[in-house]
Amino acid sequence: VQLVESGGGLVQPGGSLRLSCAASGFTFRNYGMSWYRQSPGKERELVATISSAGGSTNYADSVKGRFTISRDNAKNTVYLQMNSLKPEDTAVYYCKVFGKDYWGQGTQVTVSS
Repeated sequence: VQLVESGGGLVQPGGSLRLSCAASGFTFRNYGMSWYRQSPGKERELVATISSAGGSTNYADSVKGRFTISRDNAKNTVYLQMNSLKPEDTAVYYCKVFGKDYWGQGTQVTVSS
C-alpha cells in the first residue's frame, strides 16, 4: 500500500490550496478515505472523511464550510480543497485509508502572511 500526498505549501490567510493523495496497492474504490492533520505539539486531528463511492462526507467543525473532500476512483486519488485558510490550519496533512492503519508521508501546509 502506498499513499502519496502532494499540493501543500505556503499560502496567505484567506488563500486556497488543493491537496491530493494518490493511492496504490489496494482496491481504492472499496474503501473510504480520510484526511488528518497534525500541528507541532498537538495530537493528530481528523479533518474530513469520504465514503468509498464518494456519496457521503463528514468534516471537523473547525473546517466545515471551508474544506471539501472529494475523490476520483478512476484515478485512485482523494482530494482536499481548502479555502479561506487560517493560520490555525497550519499543519502536516495526511491521508489515510478508513479502517486501516495505512498512512501517507504527509504534506506541509503553512498559512502565514
